[in-house]
Amino acid sequence: MFTAIGRFAATRSRGILITALIVLIGAAAVGFTAFGKLKPGGFTDPAAESSKVQNVIDDQFGGDVDVVAMITARTGTVDDEDVRTPAADLAGRIADDPAVSSSVSYWETKAPGLRSDDGRHALIVIKLVHDDQDATEKFTDRYLTGPRTSYTLAFGGLKMLDVESGVEIGKSLALAEGIAVPIILVLLIFAFGSLVAASLPLLIGAVTVFGTFAALSGIASATDVSIYSINLTTALSLGLAVDYALLMVSRFREELTAGRPVPDAVVRTVRTAGRTIVFSGLTVAVALAVLTVFPLYFLRSFAYSGIAVVLIAMITSIVVLPALLTVLGYRVNAGRLPWFKKTPSAVSPFWRRVAAVVTAHPVLCALPVIAVLLVGASPLLKAEFGTPDDRVLTTATQTRQVGDTLRAHFPDDSSSAIQVIVPSAVSPTRVAEYAAELSRLPDVARVDSSAGSFINGATSGATPADAAMGRPTVQRFAVVTRDESRSDGAQALVKTIRSTTGPAQILVGGPAAVLLDSKDAIGSRLPLTAGLIALSTFVLLFLFTGSVLQPIRALVFNVLGLSATIGVMVLIFQHGWLSDFLGFTPMPLDTSMLMLLFCIAFGLSMDYEVFVLSRIKEGHDLGLDRRAAVVEGLSHTGRIVSTAAVLIAVNFFAFGTGGVSFLQMFGLGAGLAIMIDATLIRGVLVPAGMRLLGRAAWWSPKPLRWLHGKIGLSESGAGDTEPAEEKKARVPVA
Repeated sequence: MFTAIGRFAATRSRGILITALIVLIGAAAVGFTAFGKLKPGGFTDPAAESSKVQNVIDDQFGGDVDVVAMITARTGTVDDEDVRTPAADLAGRIADDPAVSSSVSYWETKAPGLRSDDGRHALIVIKLVHDDQDATEKFTDRYLTGPRTSYTLAFGGLKMLDVESGVEIGKSLALAEGIAVPIILVLLIFAFGSLVAASLPLLIGAVTVFGTFAALSGIASATDVSIYSINLTTALSLGLAVDYALLMVSRFREELTAGRPVPDAVVRTVRTAGRTIVFSGLTVAVALAVLTVFPLYFLRSFAYSGIAVVLIAMITSIVVLPALLTVLGYRVNAGRLPWFKKTPSAVSPFWRRVAAVVTAHPVLCALPVIAVLLVGASPLLKAEFGTPDDRVLTTATQTRQVGDTLRAHFPDDSSSAIQVIVPSAVSPTRVAEYAAELSRLPDVARVDSSAGSFINGATSGATPADAAMGRPTVQRFAVVTRDESRSDGAQALVKTIRSTTGPAQILVGGPAAVLLDSKDAIGSRLPLTAGLIALSTFVLLFLFTGSVLQPIRALVFNVLGLSATIGVMVLIFQHGWLSDFLGFTPMPLDTSMLMLLFCIAFGLSMDYEVFVLSRIKEGHDLGLDRRAAVVEGLSHTGRIVSTAAVLIAVNFFAFGTGGVSFLQMFGLGAGLAIMIDATLIRGVLVPAGMRLLGRAAWWSPKPLRWLHGKIGLSESGAGDTEPAEEKKARVPVA
């Protein structure tokens, strides 16, 4: 199959390139429409109890507060005349705004929950007619302009979090690419030694990005797709383009150096490196495909975009890139810079020496690496998990500033209350009894209901900020806690309320319940996810190698490396290492982003596994002894893998400069995982493991050997004109 693809690319090169150009132009035109279709959020399970509560609140009570307007007195309190009069006028104008569905202000109700404990801040809680990102941004912009002498105004709330997250993501993406692309281009020039060859990964990356944007546009027309998938599309597109272009161009140059004509060199490159790309791409796609198991569309979005990236990069690399190499021929080395006297060799003396030392002393080399990785993984034992709130933004954003003030000075803030819904008709007497019962639970500050507000089992005489707490067929109770909304105490209270007997069936929602349900939605599916990844990886690597031990070894090493990576993320983003330098607030790790990080890093790790294993198996199939095959394989792939890892890590590390903390975690985590994999795993543990396995490394039971003979594909094959004896002669055995 790969020989046929190579011949097609070599004989139809110009037609392929013209077709690719037309498709690229069309994809770019369609791809730009994707941005208006993508959505923020997606961190909740739509079938969870907390989501059902939110649906009832939206349908029966007009939805939760969309925007919180915070008025802060420059001097004195918000009850002073010079603040009270203009603030009340502002509240009136907001209430009359056609974009506002309803609003409640402190100056209208005097509700204590709308005034801070120090008297300097007061709130206007607002529900919008249209709560999409554009409508929210236009509404807030209208009121942020104009002179205000006695007070300041800032907006926060869930919808403002969406708005400012989108703005920060755009800035982060532009900054990250502005930092990464020039660095990557310079590194590519050093890696390839010529301007022409260095431009090829960027061309593949551009085709992949625009193709994936076009695919996302179509997918977003049919289902919800997260706006955060844009970041993965750009990072992974450039990363895989670098991976695949390095492998293809290095192999093509190697075949030219061996004296093969350009068409033959293209065919052999596709048959060997092209096959490796397909298998490595499938492992990445499979790792990402398991994200569709989760009900959160945030995670499913990354499966859509990631699979599209892999497939487009894979097809472009084994069809379009070979066609381009056919046209370029020896000109692939054109544009060589003056300080490069010759084209960089495909064989790395450094990695040859490393492989020779490791295979000579496998236990001595492997044990320190394993110890370091286990120490790195140890913080996982104390990991805490959460969901995003405004603290993922920097303190320079107004949404974050409003959120910090609410947490510090509004102990009775009802916007983060636990929401209890009784979807049945309930008498006023029973409503009051149940509200009083809830208010007596530990750590409950207040309960708002249609029967009034209750504290410690007694009515407080105050009117809830949202007076519409009851309908003929549904009642709503807002349980305001003394604990922070996503704390362990608040989550324990949710469990307590769910276990209590209400006036009828009850449903419990709110931020703490969302966190519990999100962790359950991910945690309950982790065994299935792990099983699918393990099984699919085993099958693919078995088809690739014919061995049953190679897939097991690869899985163990990859999990070890990823555990160390996530352990370091616990130290950085939960315990606050580097928080001052990177400008984020330490918090429990976001469960969704952690799952995404694992799948992306696992897929890229398997990508490098296939790169290295392909050349080791090629040497083994050509008759090299076991140690020589490992040394030969690592010497041919070590430079490719390490160079690709540095280039991709630069791209991911650039996200550490962004203004959204969970994207910083994803970028730093992915970059670190790649570097660990390319050095400690591929450079030390793989050759050590291969040497320790010895003859068993390529073992499989007789029935599976027969099966592999029928459906497996061989790396080498017809057309390999270099005898095994010559291969052996070129391998120094230390």
